[in-house]
Formats: sequence, structure tokens, C-alpha cells
Amino acid sequence: MIPLGDIGAPDSARKKAAVAIGNFDGLHLGHARLLKVLGRVSRTESLRPVVLTFDPHPERALGRGRTHMIQTLEQRLDLLCRWGLKNIVVTAFDARLARLTPREFMTRILKNGLGADAVVVGPDFRFGRGRTGTVDTLKTEGRSLGLRVLSVPQVRRGGRVVSSSLVRSLLARGRVEEAGRLLARPYEVSGQVVPGRAVGRTLGFPTANILSDNEILPQGVFITLVRVGRRLHPSLTNIGVRPTFGPGGISLESLLLDFRGRLYGRRLDVLFLRKLRPERKFASPQALSRRIGQDIRSARKYFASHKRSLAGLAG
Repeated sequence: MIPLGDIGAPDSARKKAAVAIGNFDGLHLGHARLLKVLGRVSRTESLRPVVLTFDPHPERALGRGRTHMIQTLEQRLDLLCRWGLKNIVVTAFDARLARLTPREFMTRILKNGLGADAVVVGPDFRFGRGRTGTVDTLKTEGRSLGLRVLSVPQVRRGGRVVSSSLVRSLLARGRVEEAGRLLARPYEVSGQVVPGRAVGRTLGFPTANILSDNEILPQGVFITLVRVGRRLHPSLTNIGVRPTFGPGGISLESLLLDFRGRLYGRRLDVLFLRKLRPERKFASPQALSRRIGQDIRSARKYFASHKRSLAGLAG
């Protein structure tokens, strides 16, 4: 990863670049298509593939409301690297950047800063002061700057355009399976195991209380996989307020079905596979315990019937 401020003027000996621009939050099917085009153009034209992304999200930086991010920046960069993209430029979207005209952005950032010969964007891409720059602007101004512009068509599923906002909406409603299909992988949150109220332990189901870095935590009871180190463990995860035990803040607790070991202080990744049910208040701790037993049986049945499809996640 290269912060934009460290780029400077392009080295004349440095290979020219093909640059994909976007927030890339979630890295969904639409992003995957765009980055595939980036790879193809880079290979056929012997260009260096570069991903230009922003942090914070432009809507946050411009005070247009809080966009809840699907991924942390660390998750986004890690996945881009696993996809084979090593030249990732993260620029702070600040007032200085927001003041650039479309022509200035193309000249200073793309041409002079990154040495771009080709630019790859989605059809709705907007840039420059007041978001006045469009794909047509890129193409028009690009002719005089020696920039070739590729606009990649959107991906549609079920009659809807695959977008980060659609994924966010699905996750907010707990529809993790649908979101996973648009991401082409399970939705994933990360965090550190911290001491909790030990409610699960008193019921006979010790759980890992996870303090997550992620901003979108779908509420309910879910069948999940928890990554401990490099291994994935079948699990149940509850996100909510634990209404049976009185008022409290949102908590994320995972019950690893066949794990033996100490988890306090460790960082875990939770992969969401299916929503079992909403969180609800039970008449007694004993009633809750019986329901957890049913949930465990449902989870084991799910894992037994999905062995083949889940095997690919292990890597």
C-alpha cells in the first residue's frame, strides 16, 4: 500500500500504469468485474496495475452522513492483496482533494502522480469539485492527456444492480446469505476476544465475546464459521442485546461447536453463512438454554449438508 502523499512525480523509468478508481467497499461482484478488466488491460498493454481507493469514504469526508462500511480498511487491503493486486494507493479524501477540478484531479493525481496511461472505472463514477466529473469528462479530457478510459458495465443479480449500498442494506436486515451471494463469499467481521458477562458459560455454552472493528453487525442468531489462526471452526453467533438478561449494549458472541482452547485476547474472524432466527427474550434462562440446544442441532445439520460447498473457504 502506498499513501498518495508518498507518490511524488512519476519516475521516467517507472512502468506506466493502468489505474482502477473507486471506494471498493465490500469488494463485491461489480468490483471484481472492474478489477478483472484492470488485470486484462495491464497484461495486454504491459502496464502496471494500480488500485486507487479512498479513506475515509468521500460521503463521510464531505459531511453527507455516515456511511457504514462493509469492510475495515485493513480487510479491504488484505483482500485486494489476496486477489493479486499489490500496487494499492490509499488517499485521504480531504478538503484539498475535494477542491480539485476534474482536470486537476486527472493531471495531478492520475497522470503526474500515478503515471496513468489507462483508467478503469464504473459507469456512475463521479469525481472532482462538486462531483462534476463523469465518465464522459474522463474521456474528453483524457484525449489531451493521453489517458485511455474504460467504463466497466455494472453487474446485475435478480434484476438489481450489485452495489455496496445494496449489500449494506441486506446486511442491516440480517440477510447474510443474499449479501454473501453478491460478495461471492460470506460476510466477515473481525475483532478481539474480550471478557464478557459469562452468561453463556453459566448456561453450559461458553462463548467468545468479540469486540469487533466492523461497523455493520447484523442482529440475530447466525450459523457461522470462526477463523482461529488459519483454521475455520463451525459455530453459532449471536449479535444483539441479550434481552433475557436485562438491558445492555450490542454484543457479538460466538459459540465454537468443537473447539478446545483459550481464546481471550486473540483476534478472530467470523464468517456469516445463514440466519437461524431473530434474537428474542425467553421466559427463563432454562428456556434459552433449551433453544440454544436446538440451534446447535440446526447448525450441525447445516454443516453436515454443506461440507462440499464450505470446503473451498478453508483456504
